[in-house]
Amino acid sequence: MSRPRAKLTDHFPGCPVESTLSFLDGKWKGVILYHLMNEGTLRFNGLRRHIPSVTQRMLTKQLRELEDAGLISRKVFAVVPPRVDYDLTPLGHSMQPVIAALKAWGDAHVVCSGGEKRVLSGVEMIEPLAAAE
Repeated sequence: MSRPRAKLTDHFPGCPVESTLSFLDGKWKGVILYHLMNEGTLRFNGLRRHIPSVTQRMLTKQLRELEDAGLISRKVFAVVPPRVDYDLTPLGHSMQPVIAALKAWGDAHVVCSGGEKRVLSGVEMIEPLAAAE
């Protein structure tokens, strides 16, 4: 049985694309990085507000994996109630062009409306351009 890409830390069998994807492997990691890039330091509940569809357990898991990968830092404050801040590390900031490229592609090719999302076909993308001329 093969291991998940996120577990292949000793040896990446593929190209640099596969190794980069191993850091983003997971439904919410890219979204977490996006919000930390745009908002700066966020607390756990702040991230939950930005990503309402993620469960508490999954958000915790994805944050731990991002921290283990060195992309985010977790700072715990010894106060009551406990306070934990999440922020990007320098390595996390270096992912900004990757996340920006994913956002740009989504802006150009994906439409989210009425609770549904769909990818635009080539014809749908050309029609608005023709109408603008």
